[in-house]
Amino acid sequence: MRATSLRPVAIVTGGSRGIGAATVLRLARAGHDLVLTYRTDAAAAARVAASARESGAEAVTVCADVVTDEGVEAPFAAARERFGRLDAVVCNAGTTTRFAPLAQTPPEEIRRTIDVNLTATVLTARLAVQEFERTATPGVIVTVSSGAATLGSPGEYTHYAAAKAAVDAFTMGLGKEVGPRGIRVVGVAPGLVDTDLHARTGDADRIERMAPGIPLQRAADPDEIAAAIEWLLSPDASYVTATTLRVAGGR
Repeated sequence: MRATSLRPVAIVTGGSRGIGAATVLRLARAGHDLVLTYRTDAAAAARVAASARESGAEAVTVCADVVTDEGVEAPFAAARERFGRLDAVVCNAGTTTRFAPLAQTPPEEIRRTIDVNLTATVLTARLAVQEFERTATPGVIVTVSSGAATLGSPGEYTHYAAAKAAVDAFTMGLGKEVGPRGIRVVGVAPGLVDTDLHARTGDADRIERMAPGIPLQRAADPDEIAAAIEWLLSPDASYVTATTLRVAGGR
């Protein structure tokens, strides 16, 4: 193990694009060193890490499928090996495969969506708690939920909405469970965000279609969600735990 970093260290799962990438860059500018995971796009992860280094951070990329035991452990091992400490974990890895009614969604896609959005979050948070307790660190865990958790997303991805609703319940429960040990667990629930998710799931025009139904009349930039995550991790949010902050333009 190398000498312990003097800067706070954060793991960001799914840190190669969208909200995860914006969070890595935000935290780099705020003085964190980073471990970011990706599953398939090594080039995108390398670009995000290089941008983080331009802000003075150290950044490590880890290829990991955080649904698996090996994958969920990998970023924690990297943090111990490279930095010798861990202060925060952002459970951002998430997916949905398509926008479709439930009856038209294959079972394997439903299982994968629930595993990535819910099971991986629970497993990642579990290891974070173990690490914080082992090192007596008053760490912070941020879960990334969705406004879909309370809207249900009928006709689009009700299984994804259900997984995110479970993430909200988990955030509340775990926050109360580990609060007495000085560990905070908080969530952020984004609404419509301008990322490549919509095109990747076959609905490239979704932002334009959905924006008029949002009180602020637009989608969020990923950096606006990352700003909320940065605040939740900061000392300014030191009395915030076991709750989820909605960042959804009023919807």
